[in-house]
Amino acid sequence: MSSALLGRSAAELEDWAVAQGQPAFRGRQLHDWIYAKGAHSLADITVLPKAWRSSLSEAGARVGRLRQVHRSVAADATTKLLLSTDDGETIETVGIPTDQRLTVCVSSQVGCPMACRFCATGKGGLQRSLETHEIVDQVLSVREAMDRRPSHIVFMGMGEPLLNSAAVLDAIRCLNDDLGIGQRRITVSTVGVPRTLPQLAELALERLGRAQFTLAVSLHAPNQQLREELIPTASTYPYDALLEDCRHYLAVTGRRVSFEYILLGTLNDRPEHAEELADRVGGFQSHVNLIAYNPIEEEEFQRPTPQRIHAFRRVLERRGVAVSLRASRGLDQNAACGQLRRQMRETSAS
Repeated sequence: MSSALLGRSAAELEDWAVAQGQPAFRGRQLHDWIYAKGAHSLADITVLPKAWRSSLSEAGARVGRLRQVHRSVAADATTKLLLSTDDGETIETVGIPTDQRLTVCVSSQVGCPMACRFCATGKGGLQRSLETHEIVDQVLSVREAMDRRPSHIVFMGMGEPLLNSAAVLDAIRCLNDDLGIGQRRITVSTVGVPRTLPQLAELALERLGRAQFTLAVSLHAPNQQLREELIPTASTYPYDALLEDCRHYLAVTGRRVSFEYILLGTLNDRPEHAEELADRVGGFQSHVNLIAYNPIEEEEFQRPTPQRIHAFRRVLERRGVAVSLRASRGLDQNAACGQLRRQMRETSAS
């Protein structure tokens, strides 16, 4: 187990305290200070005996918080944080506020191996997967930066969550039990990795006892050929096989699948694309979430016009497909995933 205390449950912290020769209530104190008070170090937890804190620190025990190295705030109050890990890597997390909610977009990996053409993160490849405490810390960091309790979590930041399923599910357990964020307010987004969706369904039931979080599958194209142009790794995962795995996930968990579709101007946003998409996803319990492309420097994709977005959505609605349009946030601060991290690395290297 990681030496970090963040990510552990109240029961685990009680057992850990007892193993250190302390009474169980010390574990409950640790839990309160880590999750409710947001302690960054053992030295912050002044309710613990000073001698014990010192001995723990000398033994290498730590809370496991990350260090904020940069913050950018957009005109709409969307807040992006760049956080530094113990091994010197950096990850992004974003707080997206509205009057009613605060959504935190979290990363599951340092970088990403999926190489989606429209994503800034994929341009730098994968460094490693994140540990549970590094995922949970992103939510605590946004809570501190925005002085507001997060209400919703989306695993739509850096990385492919299903290539780090165990840590992602452990983080969901922690967010649910220790921070009080209901599973139904948590979304896990995947671009699709062969043989992982059936495993995710069973693993979620095994580790969480239930699978009530939302699974969002990134399609971004209505057919295999166009999907491979946008997502090179899709060549190993035929469209029909992906949809069949989605049906299996629904059968096991009873939770409908959400399909994400980035609209790229003139490339995949024509009415005939919408008709083909409706043919694909119609007929089982699902929902399509349309996303207008957020430009990045390395690609020449265009953001679709409002008229084309409306026409695409109208086709899906006419075909009886449940559809919504995700509001674009933070455009004035390079909100596309991976942009801030890349810019800061380029600046430090120059």
